Amino acid sequence: MVELIKPRRLSPGDTVAITAPASWSDKDQVKAASSYLEELGLHVRLGNTLSMQHGYLAGTDEQRAAELNEMFADPTIKAIICARGGYGTGRMADLLDYELIRANPKIFWGYSDITFLHAAIGRLAGLVTFHGPMLIDLGKEDVHPLTIQNYETLLRPSVLRYTEEISPLQTLVEGEACGALVGGNISLIVSTLATPYELDTRGKLLFIEDIDEEPYRLDRMLNQLRLAGKFAEAAGILICDFNNCVPNKRKVSLTLEQIFNDHIVSAGKPTLAGFKIGHCSPNIAVPMGIGARMSTYDKLLACMELGVEA
Repeated sequence: MVELIKPRRLSPGDTVAITAPASWSDKDQVKAASSYLEELGLHVRLGNTLSMQHGYLAGTDEQRAAELNEMFADPTIKAIICARGGYGTGRMADLLDYELIRANPKIFWGYSDITFLHAAIGRLAGLVTFHGPMLIDLGKEDVHPLTIQNYETLLRPSVLRYTEEISPLQTLVEGEACGALVGGNISLIVSTLATPYELDTRGKLLFIEDIDEEPYRLDRMLNQLRLAGKFAEAAGILICDFNNCVPNKRKVSLTLEQIFNDHIVSAGKPTLAGFKIGHCSPNIAVPMGIGARMSTYDKLLACMELGVEA
């Protein structure tokens, strides 16, 4: 593990680059959603991958990795926001230049399939990154005001403080814990196992989320994480949104609560559930790698410092 470094916050007039490191996206939709960033006083530069299609990918692995490396190397670009997720970031992780990324720290923002890049960049470059709503999320007709407000933190430093004013929180295991925030999409966390980018949960606050996964599939992935020691090694666990994770193929099913109890509660670490982080509305952004405190008594998740340098 390398020493943690933070990116600098943005100022009006700064350039933000939009890239598609996973699946391809509708460039016109991305362009329309970019208008919100422009309203914040930022300049938007659209990456070439937004016009590429390679099967279900936004260009070849080499093209997507080259664009991300170039965006980190470009001193005129101050932040990189992912247009969407889908699939493919794990395929290009070994093509990224992590020394270059560390030498050019800047805001990197996204979620879902971007989880793999958060894990890789955090582990090999030591850069604080942001698990937050994709750019295309801003273009949805029913986008939640809190989802939009996340982007204002790019310019106005604020410390994450998640309470039940945002959503009801349920205690699964009582207690308090402190540690760096790590995690994201379960499917992607599992895909990092036994790779150079494996997510390290030792002494950390692990948050998990997913979408459209049947309970039996979540059972399998959570069991793998349990057997890999990821829950036992964590200081605390945050269960976030599991959108549309209902039985379909197997109608007779364990509930999500039963599965969480078998694999997470059994670890005995302080555990809170109900966070609106992930494939949900609102989707609250969190800084990855920043120290935070969770308390089941206060129903609270609070970062101890800013995710950016002033």
